[in-house]
Amino acid sequence: MRTRLPRLRSLQNRLALLFVAITALAFAVVIFFFLPQLKSRLEQQRLHDLVRTTATSAPRLEAVIGRDITGPQLDELVRAVADAANSRVTLLGVQESSASPHAQFYVISDSNAERSVPLDTALAARALALRSSSGSAATRRHETGEVAKPLFYRGRPAWIAIYTRPFTDADEVVSLVRNRLLEASGAALLVALVSGFFVARALTRRVKRLEAAARDLAAGRPATPLPVDSADELGRLTEAFNEMQVQLARVDRARKEFIANASHELRTPIFSLAGFVELLQNERLEAATREEFLDTMREQVERLQKLSVDLLDLSRLDAGSLEVESEEVDLGELAVGVTNEFRPALVQHQTHLDLRLPDEQVEAICDRERVVQIMRILLDNALRHTPEGTDVTVSANRNNGAAEFAVADAGPGVDPAARSQVFERFYTADAARGSGLGLAIARELAERMNGTIELSSRPGQTVFTLALPIPDGGGQAA
Repeated sequence: MRTRLPRLRSLQNRLALLFVAITALAFAVVIFFFLPQLKSRLEQQRLHDLVRTTATSAPRLEAVIGRDITGPQLDELVRAVADAANSRVTLLGVQESSASPHAQFYVISDSNAERSVPLDTALAARALALRSSSGSAATRRHETGEVAKPLFYRGRPAWIAIYTRPFTDADEVVSLVRNRLLEASGAALLVALVSGFFVARALTRRVKRLEAAARDLAAGRPATPLPVDSADELGRLTEAFNEMQVQLARVDRARKEFIANASHELRTPIFSLAGFVELLQNERLEAATREEFLDTMREQVERLQKLSVDLLDLSRLDAGSLEVESEEVDLGELAVGVTNEFRPALVQHQTHLDLRLPDEQVEAICDRERVVQIMRILLDNALRHTPEGTDVTVSANRNNGAAEFAVADAGPGVDPAARSQVFERFYTADAARGSGLGLAIARELAERMNGTIELSSRPGQTVFTLALPIPDGGGQAA
């Protein structure tokens, strides 16, 4: 029993059995639901045919009422009418009396007198109650159809003609259809089993291929892209799996690069600090040299502090734990505050800063603190990666339905080959001047606020532009 359970649990066998079950259910519905309806409709049609036959042949019997006709002649007429109608015809007499509310019926003639059939007086009574020369009563019983038609003489019902026809032909038709369906069911079940097995086998082969690739991926083994051999759901699943493989490989490479770059960025200032500490332990150092070493150490400590903050921000961004608020903020007001913070750095860098703001407010929907952080990154980037004395312009404005903050410098520009990489983590053209995390953090923060950061650079002008959504009804400005 244990050896069979895994086979019954396999998708291949389940699909094959499902094909067989669906086919069997379809034929069962036809046989046990539609065939009885077919038989009922055939019998109903036969009964309608008998009613029409009765209406056309009964006048021949009605025409002899009140005439001088012998019993044998009447029997012969009844048999002739029965043969023409392909039915058994029973002629009943009607006896009505004032003493009894119910009429009495008696057999006058029968086209098949040798066969005794119980007299259906209820059907005769229904026909008599019609009191109409054009009406008749019909019923089905015991797989036969019966039609009773009153025959009138001088306006009063004198006889009742009962036509009886068996429905054996309907039974034969239904039986033939049932037998053919059973034969077709057996063949269809066999075809469904075989075709279902092969179809299920093909499907499960593709599923097992995905399963094997997923296990290789989970175990860290290299996996090649799977072939996409169809446009169905499994084909689209294979495409999605291949895309996931590429994305995971990209994430893994980024993780390894992150660890390597972070280790390098931390190791360099730490080794530098360790070397200066060792040198400072020499008591024979001159005061000027000692002060120079301390200044360098201070720069390395500041570099470590900035790097640790940047790494913390990146980890929070990757973990999704960094919350971004949405409020109406005046970018001009923030630009004034950030540029004031950089006044000492501007003086030290011998940089002239030109602040260009419009008369009206430049409102944006964003997080105030995160926008200030981006402004600091962009302005620090302009000072850090340009020669001393390079002019810097900071501006805020509305443009094309967005609020924009821009930092432009008159430096040598960004190398065209590096423009697509400046927003990548740890990328920097000069490792001595930064960790390469600031612009990556700025871009991710901007995207969290439904904004963008774009770079435009040529020799003599480099512009980083932060674009943020504006409040509804903010309008556009050129």
